[in-house]
Amino acid sequence: MEAFADWLFVALWGLAVLLTFLPFFPATLLILAAAFLHELLLGFRDLSVGLWLLLGALALLAMAVDNLAALLGARRYGAGRAGLWGAFLGGLLGLFLGAVGVLVLPFALAWLFEYLSGRRPEEALKAAWGTLVGLMGGVVAKVIVHVAMGILVIRAIFQG
Repeated sequence: MEAFADWLFVALWGLAVLLTFLPFFPATLLILAAAFLHELLLGFRDLSVGLWLLLGALALLAMAVDNLAALLGARRYGAGRAGLWGAFLGGLLGLFLGAVGVLVLPFALAWLFEYLSGRRPEEALKAAWGTLVGLMGGVVAKVIVHVAMGILVIRAIFQG
């Protein structure tokens, strides 16, 4: 049962890291749930309270950095509220169109919303680019945090 629980965590963590690239998928919560399931199966013996607190802090960081990076990227390139809403809606709609939709629709709708809010096409393009850069930067940062979370748990379960 121990080997099953250990490798189940590794598999779910790997899946969560991959799913981080899908907008609006709660990959951070999947990692926490995988760690909890591991401990539930083995009687809560491998992960200390301190590690749980660290995982919780990293989970909050992952959620915050995702939103903050999108906002900073958009602001850096001059996007307004319209561009952020366009990118958000584009991300939602893009889920139904696969990987290309997830990248193209946030950019396209950020541009469209900025343009419709009164920006010149060049300004709207710059703002849309900034929104996309911010979103991608947030995903990269979140992947790094997710990898760190998994490594911490793996060290605890395979060294413990």
